[in-house]
Amino acid sequence: MTPVEQPSPRRSKFPPWLRKRVPAAGQMEHVRDLLRDLNLATVCQSARCPNLCECFSRGTATFMILGRVCTRNCRFCAVAHGPAAPPDPEEPGHVAEATARLNLSHVVITSVTRDDLPDGGADHFHRTVKAVRERHDCTIEILTPDFRGDAAAIDRASAARPDVYNHNVETVPRLYSSVRPDADYRQSLDLLARAKNNSPDSATKSGIMVGLGERAEEIEAVLRDLRAVGCDLLTVGQYLQPTPDHHAVARYVTPEEFAEYEKLALTLGFAGVASGPFVRSSYRAGRMLDDFRGERRPRSDAAKHTG
Repeated sequence: MTPVEQPSPRRSKFPPWLRKRVPAAGQMEHVRDLLRDLNLATVCQSARCPNLCECFSRGTATFMILGRVCTRNCRFCAVAHGPAAPPDPEEPGHVAEATARLNLSHVVITSVTRDDLPDGGADHFHRTVKAVRERHDCTIEILTPDFRGDAAAIDRASAARPDVYNHNVETVPRLYSSVRPDADYRQSLDLLARAKNNSPDSATKSGIMVGLGERAEEIEAVLRDLRAVGCDLLTVGQYLQPTPDHHAVARYVTPEEFAEYEKLALTLGFAGVASGPFVRSSYRAGRMLDDFRGERRPRSDAAKHTG
């Protein structure tokens, strides 16, 4: 068993449940080569996701549009930050091409935060979803930044009619100042409410990290807030410190606690929940959409889901 990569010289010993086998490299290299050929980024690579090897070896990826540099500097995130280059006008077509060549049945499209753009990149999301729909038959999930609460930007992204509109609240309100100081908890809830109002038949989704110092009652309050704005799907995963300069891990949450969070979320009315140490925003994303729709895809398609 190989520990999940967490590049810190002062890392603590991982508990037994945070150990993961590394699969063979064959399909993983195929995906990497394809992304390189089309000049595409994935959040799997940029955010140092612990599921990268597993997903790449299954021929899956979560595409990250609008460049590789974020204009914010959240304390939990490994994505590079600083001044960003203009969006690549060819990128929507490249994402569509990669989706078709990987023969994905469900694709997740996310991005860095682009506060430097007038619409935060909402139109780029819209054009990318349209390009994928024109090129390949699949379901589509977008995982957007908060667009600083700009209603017109949220509406533009929603107008592409993704099957899932995902936006993460990330943590409990008390920790925002230390974990994501440029964001606003209420603003994120309002975004999810607006996305649901724009397309009631589509799923809305959010995610939260644990192990940052939150309390159990705070997690429950967040879950209740998400249901109050009509959020349908939920992911809960363990925070892992990308580098020593990032927010420290307060503790490693046990699998039993993750199971309790899943049970609570289902009791509160979430249609689909993924809760576990290695869960990330796009983890088994296609299957979660199936939960929302009350259906299951054939087993042969299961390996084509992103995340």
